Amino acid sequence: METNEISNTALLAGTVKSKPVISHQIEGENFLDFELDVERLSKTVDTIPVTISERTENAKHLKVGDKILMHGQYRSHNKNINDKNRLLLHFFAKDVEPSNSEQLNEVKLVGYICKAPVYRKTPFEREICDILLAVNRTTSYHRSDYIPCIFWGRNARFVSSLPVGTKLEIAGRIQSRNYIKAQEDGTVEEKIAYEVSCQNVAVLENSLKGEERVL
Repeated sequence: METNEISNTALLAGTVKSKPVISHQIEGENFLDFELDVERLSKTVDTIPVTISERTENAKHLKVGDKILMHGQYRSHNKNINDKNRLLLHFFAKDVEPSNSEQLNEVKLVGYICKAPVYRKTPFEREICDILLAVNRTTSYHRSDYIPCIFWGRNARFVSSLPVGTKLEIAGRIQSRNYIKAQEDGTVEEKIAYEVSCQNVAVLENSLKGEERVL
């Protein structure tokens, strides 16, 4: 089923951090993976995984240190790692060009809340709410991307009361976040979480009436 709704658009400008390498092939078309560093106004750097077709103009010539601008989408896929399914996130680039512009990190999504929002406060009383947004692929309703989104302050309070199935339009940026995870054997491991930090949100409809979508 085709749809004209623009449900997933993203724009990144930053510096290539890692050498692009072939990650997989679909019907004879190679896809490259690499990491892009994008600096925030606070000087914190988000390191974002990127996937791009080798057939995209300029893709095969990318090298570490290049400053580039890309348009694309923020996507997810499930991967079995050590007998566990993990949700992996990446920026899917549709075009790439050299750029000397400022660092850019913008994403706009339209999708449905597919799990109950998780609201909490930090030790400093900062309000936070996490949701998982199911975003239909532009070309098909038969496949969705599941994007973790984080809200702050009054937006966190607002989305915390919304039921599963609510359709949202959000705007924000892609961010990476380091955290420590305790293992079953008592050791700890440093991991990286990826999510969309949301600055603006609007409710479009509530059509699923609380029915939960399963990953």
